[in-house]
Amino acid sequence: MTNNKLTKRHILMIALGSAIGTGFFFGTGESIRLAGPSIILAYAIGGVMMYIIVRALGEMSVAEPSSGSFSYYAYKYIGNYAGFVSGWNYWFNYIIVCMLELTATSMFMDYWFPSSVHWIITLVVLVVFTIVNLLNVRFFGEFEFWFAGIKVITVICLLIFGIYILGFNNTDTQGVSNIENLWSNGGFFANGINGFLFSFVVVVFSFGGTELVGIAAGDTENPQKTIPMAINGIIFRIILFYIATLTIVMCLYPWNQINGNISPFVDVFSQIGIAKAASLMNLVAITAALSSLNSGIYGTARMMSNLALQNNAPSIFSFKSSQNKVPVFAIFFSIICIGLTVLLNYFFQKQIFNVLLSVATIAAIINWLTILYTHYKFKQKATIKSTY
Repeated sequence: MTNNKLTKRHILMIALGSAIGTGFFFGTGESIRLAGPSIILAYAIGGVMMYIIVRALGEMSVAEPSSGSFSYYAYKYIGNYAGFVSGWNYWFNYIIVCMLELTATSMFMDYWFPSSVHWIITLVVLVVFTIVNLLNVRFFGEFEFWFAGIKVITVICLLIFGIYILGFNNTDTQGVSNIENLWSNGGFFANGINGFLFSFVVVVFSFGGTELVGIAAGDTENPQKTIPMAINGIIFRIILFYIATLTIVMCLYPWNQINGNISPFVDVFSQIGIAKAASLMNLVAITAALSSLNSGIYGTARMMSNLALQNNAPSIFSFKSSQNKVPVFAIFFSIICIGLTVLLNYFFQKQIFNVLLSVATIAAIINWLTILYTHYKFKQKATIKSTY
């Protein structure tokens, strides 16, 4: 066993935690505002789509593990141009996602420190996570294991606590803690089909990062066994983390009174008078954003390293340190680009989040369509090969 490989427990927890990031802790407030209770259906549809996409990527990852993931497969099964476009698009996507996570972290800090300076927070956080990613892959895995564990345990506790309030706390006087909240404030499709469709922007962003399991295959011990196990649990994670949790939240408090500008979990507990739980959820939201940032830096660096191996990026980015086996120059270049967040938060503190969200969503859709088409070519070539 090498110290520079991700183990089974690392991959399984990364797979669990990858579905819980800023899109979950922050974006769901906006999606609830757009769609109302029908957001539950939107996440169910998005979850099925995500499962299909990650299954496709997983099949290729098991057949040939690569830390360049679908860029490598696009390069191999479609052509050099496809590898170039998909790789750089993914790199760009995760640069934007990292910017979002940094921005979200500073926004979450406003809950305790309303006058905090966002650009200073983003700078400090970025320096810390640069150091984390320059250490060996095993250290990255340990960090993600514990941070993802915090997110998963918190969501489970949130569900249990919410069920307790709904089932045993009968103090409702103003529509709080009532399952009828799902249909009594304008109906299930309260904002019509347009609101339902608009919410998919946030839904798509929320599921971004789930494909990280496939990218980590190249750094994983026994990927043929571990990757399928991680991917097959996606449907369970979607039901538990999104559908069940959002149902509980909208039962606890009328959806049309939830503040879309902060985490709905923080807002709901604050509104129903449980301030300590609200503060705890804000802390967990910060760990979720930091975890996603850490994963994002990992993903961008590995993608750029693979692009260099394809001659689609300067060869220096394929260099890995002899001791830690991490793509040092690829990490530094990605960090410099992510560092633009500091300037953006300095000049455009209030507008930057929504702009980055829109850009990240478009890039994610391109990534997923590429995965599906690459998988089609992969299966096509496999079928041709089997006929000989």
